Amino acid sequence: MNLYPAIDLLGGKVVRLRQGEYDDSTVYGDDPVAVALSFVEQGATWVHMVDLDAAKSAEPVNRPIIANVARALEGRASLQVGGGVRTVADADALADAGVSRVVMGSAAVAEPTLVDEVARFINVAVGLDHREGIAATHGWTQSSGERVIDLLQAFPLASAFIITDISRDGMLTGPDVQGLAEASRATKVSALLRTYRNLPRLSALMG
Repeated sequence: MNLYPAIDLLGGKVVRLRQGEYDDSTVYGDDPVAVALSFVEQGATWVHMVDLDAAKSAEPVNRPIIANVARALEGRASLQVGGGVRTVADADALADAGVSRVVMGSAAVAEPTLVDEVARFINVAVGLDHREGIAATHGWTQSSGERVIDLLQAFPLASAFIITDISRDGMLTGPDVQGLAEASRATKVSALLRTYRNLPRLSALMG
């Protein structure tokens, strides 16, 4: 089992939202590089980051910070980044910044073939965040109407799935083990990341 410590960025700060609500956040610090390095010093080989601003508005305002984190982790740990990765150009920019794997959520749900295009030059994890099994998009502000269990079949070139039960997000109540077991049985993709915000800023890679 690999642990994925998570950093959520909002306005350049490290935060935790409660159930995806942007106006209900806890700030953990204003130095994402220092937080990322602290995880690596404790043994992390991956760091997971989400650009919450980009997820909501598609404006990559935190991308310079992401590039700084990637440089700080180079040769020590890999960086996985999601939030607002909606085009090939977005993914390409993150690859150029030193990111090892991008997470595509809203764009992947809307256009699954986009994952195939991006997977040609960087590994892609598909983020399937849901409320009661229905995938939510655009920073969790919209419902796709698509069931997560069905969407698992739509991404043959995905290297991993990240599944978040929004009702548990930020509540520190633990993951939806039953739902994750069902998802694991429904896909041949070997890597399934459980909801990283359900434990204190950690995620676990199962597969």
